[in-house]
Amino acid sequence: MASFSQWVAAARLRTLPMAIAPVVVGSAAAAQLGSFHLGKALLALIVALALQIGVNYSNDYSDGIRGTDDHRVGPFRITGSGASAPVTVRNMAFTFYGVAAVAGLALTLWANAWWLILVGVAAIVAAWYYTGGKNPYGYLGLGEIFVFIFFGLVAVLGTTYTQAGQLSGLAWAGAVGTGLVSTALLMANNVRDIPTDRQAGKRTLAVRLGDTKARWSYPVMLAVAVAAPLFFVREYPWMWLMLILLVISLRPSLIMLEAKERGALIPVLKMTGLFGILYAILFTLGIAL
Repeated sequence: MASFSQWVAAARLRTLPMAIAPVVVGSAAAAQLGSFHLGKALLALIVALALQIGVNYSNDYSDGIRGTDDHRVGPFRITGSGASAPVTVRNMAFTFYGVAAVAGLALTLWANAWWLILVGVAAIVAAWYYTGGKNPYGYLGLGEIFVFIFFGLVAVLGTTYTQAGQLSGLAWAGAVGTGLVSTALLMANNVRDIPTDRQAGKRTLAVRLGDTKARWSYPVMLAVAVAAPLFFVREYPWMWLMLILLVISLRPSLIMLEAKERGALIPVLKMTGLFGILYAILFTLGIAL
């Protein structure tokens, strides 16, 4: 039977900043429209965190039963290690998806935007079938696309819309930037796993691109993410603060490009999560100042 600390490890807390960042960015965009609402922001945060943890558990379950994690280099896997029965891990994933669904329904009712229920259902379905089902799209190289859409565009724009009832160009810029940071984090994870994923038949985008191109995509995505809000620097001069992130991106980018051992790429996940939080903070300051 798995211990509490093992369940926490399997939740992969280092990925949670990428659930927090889009809610902060979306709320900042709502504030720019004069409609920030703390209660709705907190509900959106619950949705994002529950979905992220649910995805982490469902990926652990699906990869574990397929044997993909048998020789993986990286964070602890609760299914692949045999610490917990697969069905228990699956049920834990469903529990968090349920929390996300309840919070999302409450937010939808509060915002009087019924059509968002369809978006929420699509998000949960996408979360499960990333590695679940008979033909998981994460095994076909489509994971980055769905991460960009749901952890970038949907998360940021949904947060802004439920508070402001409208969207802005700045909200779109923040959504694109946040989505690219989340995609970069997934790419870092998948570059680390190229040898074992290739062996297990998991054709991630990193596997399809090859090691060199996949590594270079990481700094490119971070650079474009930083550039997106700068289109509004004439209206919001303090948005130049985003350029600080280019300096912060140097270390993880160099590790991505130069690390020979796959295990050396593990810290990049934490660094990218920190980058995502700082992205949200500087984006918010760019508006507030």
